[in-house]
Amino acid sequence: MTRTIHILNGPNLNLLGKRQPEIYGRETLDDVAAACAAIAHEAGLESVLRQSNWEGQIIDWIHEARETAAGIIINPAALTHTSVAVFDALMTFEGPVIEVHISQVHKREAFRHHSYVSARADAVMAGFGVHGYALAMRHMALLLAGK
Repeated sequence: MTRTIHILNGPNLNLLGKRQPEIYGRETLDDVAAACAAIAHEAGLESVLRQSNWEGQIIDWIHEARETAAGIIINPAALTHTSVAVFDALMTFEGPVIEVHISQVHKREAFRHHSYVSARADAVMAGFGVHGYALAMRHMALLLAGK
C-alpha cells in the first residue's frame, strides 16, 4: 500500500500569501508543501501537494488518489460550499480524508458555514491558518497508524 498523502487545494489558493493576507496570512502553498513534506517524512509518509482552479481537475486527482494515496488532505476552498461533485468523488475514496480551511469559516459569511465535504471528512481543521495543514498531516499519520 502506498504511503503517499495527497494534499489537494481548490480555487484561488494559488494566490495564498498574496490574496487577502489579513485573512489567509502571508505564507504560500510552497511553504505549506515544505512543512507538510517534513512532517510526512517524520512519519514515514510522502506528500504531494496540488492546486487547481478547476473543479474537474480536483475530481480527477481524487480519482487518481484511489490508486495512489493512503489519505487525502483537502482544502476545496469555494468548492466546499458548492460542489456535490467533489463530495461524490471523495465518497469513492476508501482512505481517510481531512478537510482544511485556513480561516475560521464560521466567523465569516453565512454561505461559508455549509460544507458538502464535511459529510465525508474524518476530521475538519478550520481557523488554524496554514498551520492547519501541518495539524492535518500529523493527524493523518495517527489515523494511518491506527491510533
